[in-house]
Amino acid sequence: MGTRSPGDRLVRRSVRHGGGWTIALAGVALLGAAAQLFLPTALGHAVDAALGDGSRWWPLVAGVLVAVLIATDTLSDLATGYGAARATARLRDQLTRHLFRLDVRQARRHPVGDLTARLVAQAADAGQAGNAVVLGAVAVIPPLGSVVALTLLAPALGLTLLAGLVLLTVLLRAFVTDSSTVITAYQRVLGAIAGRLLESTGGARTVAAAGTVDQERERILEPLPELAEHGRRSWELLARAGARTAAVAPLLTLAVIAVGGYGLTAGWLTPGELVAAVRYATLGAGLGAAVAALNRLVRVRAGAYRLAEPLALPVAPVGDRSLPRGWGELTLRGVTVHADDGRPILSGVDLTVPAGGTVAVVGVSGSGKSTLAAVAGRLHDPDAGEVLLDGVPLHRLDPATLRRAVGYAFERPVLVGATVHEAVGLALPADAAVSPPDAPATPPVLAATRAAAVDDCVGRLPDGFRTPLHRAPLSGGEAQRLGLARALAAERLLVLDDATSSLDTATEHRVSRAIAGRAGERTRLVVTHRTATAAAADLVAWLDGGRLRALAPHRLLWSDPAYRAVFQAGEGTP
Repeated sequence: MGTRSPGDRLVRRSVRHGGGWTIALAGVALLGAAAQLFLPTALGHAVDAALGDGSRWWPLVAGVLVAVLIATDTLSDLATGYGAARATARLRDQLTRHLFRLDVRQARRHPVGDLTARLVAQAADAGQAGNAVVLGAVAVIPPLGSVVALTLLAPALGLTLLAGLVLLTVLLRAFVTDSSTVITAYQRVLGAIAGRLLESTGGARTVAAAGTVDQERERILEPLPELAEHGRRSWELLARAGARTAAVAPLLTLAVIAVGGYGLTAGWLTPGELVAAVRYATLGAGLGAAVAALNRLVRVRAGAYRLAEPLALPVAPVGDRSLPRGWGELTLRGVTVHADDGRPILSGVDLTVPAGGTVAVVGVSGSGKSTLAAVAGRLHDPDAGEVLLDGVPLHRLDPATLRRAVGYAFERPVLVGATVHEAVGLALPADAAVSPPDAPATPPVLAATRAAAVDDCVGRLPDGFRTPLHRAPLSGGEAQRLGLARALAAERLLVLDDATSSLDTATEHRVSRAIAGRAGERTRLVVTHRTATAAAADLVAWLDGGRLRALAPHRLLWSDPAYRAVFQAGEGTP
């Protein structure tokens, strides 16, 4: 027996996510199908009763069944809505959590716009799994039940309907396979367009400055003809399936009516049974609900497969250890990192950053500086070797402990949160990150913004710390300082990846003093291209081609012409 694919497993999981609403839908739908199947019999008996041959209760029974159908239809709509909403929410939560557990390199394999499309659109499609499975299963009950009911009335009637249903099944056999392929391709192209659009809007100023708006629009919409083709193909398949059903169903109904008419004249059917037979023929041949159910199942499966792709990416294993007492000694042992194409970015790096010390990481572009900074705080794991903080391998640390111990600040920080206060307090414990409505900010957030020399900027915002981020007119340097303030919550290790490049000299000096703090208080690993920053550090780690070429004070390295060439001309002196 073959192994189920991740997409199929996700469909099953989505069905379970519907919870009680899916179970309720199954019960209501089955009750409706039973009422639908029994109604033709009740109507037939009602006709015979009207002709003086049968119980007078049958019209009342038919009326009750109609009321049941109305009630079950209403309850089905309610159950499908709530069940799909519940399952979709669970799938989105699962995907979001999984994405944030991936290391940086794994997450970059899918463009942000494509992931957004999967999270929004494909999760909604896959969230319909419970509804699609239940309604798909129930959709086959009326045709099969009609075959049984007609066989009980007269075997010839049942055989006639069964022959027609077999023919329809053959005609619709390729619909599921073809439609699944087309819908998956449509979703893939739509995700690609979304990814390009997000990239372009992120660089809108660059596009405007370069005067390439038209070219960028063409680049974003380049896959549009392919998207349109997949869309047309999808509608063509659905229309073809509907047309086949529409062509065969009336002929099938006429065949049952013809056989039933003969049975009436031959005396083996009553007028009421003929009415019931006609109703069962219409019910059995009306496969529109079955085609709709098939189409829904196809969309669910395609959406589930799109969600399963990023969910299949392996997450970094987590540990459960805490840190011993210490001030953040960082040790890299034989650290090696490869690019996706196998090219080495770091090769066997051995480095120890003393507790409470400052080490500047320098090197030409592409030497592996940012990669070293990433593995130092476990934004991703090395392919070989290990990284330790105060003697404990990072992969063995409890994630919450690791994030409290290590703080990151970047050249272009992404500020996360509804307000400026939330953006700065992101790395703080909950009681320190959230302030009462009547308070401007918590003491830790105030202290961090002062240390990062950004408190005056926040004070000028319309609502101070309560200003929504999207309404905060921040310059590049101000955003960088807010990112620094967020990173200063680190307890043991502060990793700065060119995080002061947008600051003026006076502000950088003030921030540098805050970053340094008291002697031995916290370890700093500073990626920089500035001579002054390297000179102020205790040691300089000089990377060259992914290898650690030297670890020494800046003043000793400055005599080497190759080291001086690392820095931009005219940037300063030792």
